[in-house]
Amino acid sequence: MLNTVQKVIDAVSAVTGEAPHSAWLYGSAVWQDLQPGWSDIDLLILTASPLTEEQAQRLLKLRQELAEKEPENPHFRTCEGIIACADEYRSGDFSRLVYWGTTGERITDRCPQDTFTAFQLARYARCIAGTEDRSLFAEPDRAEMTAAVQTHYEAIRKFAGQTDESLYSCGWLLDIARCIYTLRYNDIVSKTWASLWAKELHVFPDEEPLLKTLEIRRHPLQYKDREDVKQWLKDLGPTVQQYADVLEQELQKAAAPEEEPRRAAEAQLT
Repeated sequence: MLNTVQKVIDAVSAVTGEAPHSAWLYGSAVWQDLQPGWSDIDLLILTASPLTEEQAQRLLKLRQELAEKEPENPHFRTCEGIIACADEYRSGDFSRLVYWGTTGERITDRCPQDTFTAFQLARYARCIAGTEDRSLFAEPDRAEMTAAVQTHYEAIRKFAGQTDESLYSCGWLLDIARCIYTLRYNDIVSKTWASLWAKELHVFPDEEPLLKTLEIRRHPLQYKDREDVKQWLKDLGPTVQQYADVLEQELQKAAAPEEEPRRAAEAQLT
C-alpha cells in the first residue's frame, strides 16, 4: 500500500514540477484497519505552489491513469482526498484544488473535508513526505464534534431507512458505533475498533448484526457476491434505525450537561 502511495506522490510531483510541501496519510490506513475491497486510502497532498489550471486538469484523472498502467494493482483507484497548495490550505482560501472521491473527482475552490476528517488530520495524520508541519491543522472542539455527529445521525435517519445489496449498507452500523465512541470520549478511532468496543460494552441490545458486519468488513471479498448476504443487506434498514435509536439517546446525553445550567437559571427566574 505504501508503495502505491509513494507512486501517487511521485506522479503528482511530476505534474507540478516540484517536490510536495507535504503528504499526509490518515484514516483506516493509519489505524491498521485498511481492508481491501472495502477501505479507501485517504491522502492529503499539499503542493509548494498554487496549482495552475493545466496542472489541475492533469491531476484530475491521475489515479485512473496510474491504475491503467498497473492494472494488477487495485489500490490506485481507492486513493481519495485532496491535492492543494499548502499556503492556500492553511488560509482556507483556494484558487483551486483537486478532489478525489468515491464517486468521482472534481476541481473546486472549496475544501470538502468534514469535521471528522479535520479531527483525524489534526490528531492522527502521518506525514509520509515533505515537511511535518502540524500547524496546518486545527483540531475541532467538543461542540464541533458533537454537531458533526448530529449531522451524521440526521443523514442516517434520512438515507438509511432502506438499504440495498451493497456491502456498505452494513457500514452504517460501524459508523453509528464510532459516533457513539466519539460522543463519549471526544475522540475518533477506527470503525473496527469502535465496533469491538461497542460489543464489549454491550452498547446495542441486538449485537448479532454488528458481529456479522465486523466479519464482512474483515473479509469483504468473500461476502460481496453471496446471495444470502445480499438479501440480509437489503433488509438491514430497520436494524440500522434501531442502532440509530441508541445514537439518538447518546446525543441526548451529550446535550444534557449544556442544558442543566440553562434549566437551573430558568428555574431561578420563575
